[in-house]
Amino acid sequence: MARSALLNVMVQAAFKAGKALARDFGEVQNLQVSLKGPADYVSQADRKAERTLREELLKARPTYGFIGEEGEAIAGTDGAHRWIVDPLDGTTNFLHGIPHFAVSIALERNGEIVAAAILNPATDELYTAERGGGAFLNDRRLRVGARKQLSDAVIGTGTPHLGHGHHGQYLIELRHVMGEVAGIRRMGSASLDLAFVAAGRFDGFWERNLNLWDIAGGLLLIREAGGFATDIDGGARPMEKGSVIAGNEAIAKALHEVLHRPVPAR
Repeated sequence: MARSALLNVMVQAAFKAGKALARDFGEVQNLQVSLKGPADYVSQADRKAERTLREELLKARPTYGFIGEEGEAIAGTDGAHRWIVDPLDGTTNFLHGIPHFAVSIALERNGEIVAAAILNPATDELYTAERGGGAFLNDRRLRVGARKQLSDAVIGTGTPHLGHGHHGQYLIELRHVMGEVAGIRRMGSASLDLAFVAAGRFDGFWERNLNLWDIAGGLLLIREAGGFATDIDGGARPMEKGSVIAGNEAIAKALHEVLHRPVPAR
């Protein structure tokens, strides 16, 4: 597959940050025998990865803006372009020695995502997409799953945890969805969840309370793989609203309908 110069910059930055994360991941696994140390170590790894990404991306395009999870946003002088970065999506997995986490980089141009690179450093799976150029897993072209019925579908989701999200609302949504589908999976990394939809591994996905760096790259992957992604209300602003429903057209529509069913009477 041919990549643009900009996407090559993104891929190189992702692999540079990912190489250090993979090394740190091995150290975190060794630290699990102690109650002290791992969380601080992971936060340091997270910040180090973002510094690497910022340095690599702004070295290549110094006039672009930059926003990431860990540091202050940089406005840039370009006015049209912005890097959107999650240096370690799946921090809890990383902390617990679970090899499912990602470096996620998206490029925004005039308010639209035009390129994405999502790397799982533990597996060396690289997902890339450019607007109008398709989505890929390493060098394999991606298409969303073809299943049309929720009863045949495996759906990914993100689960609220301690101090995060509306637990009661989620339990109602989960009750509705779990009665309609073949399976539900909670993997712990929104960027990889969306990449799994693009790859046809998940037939659909939904989650609330997300940040733009959690989903920017994955949204482009899904659209370039022939899928659909909306906010939780069915609108076209998932990054602004911080929520997403994704899948092929049929699954995304059916999932939206199930999620918006009335609360059952007791």
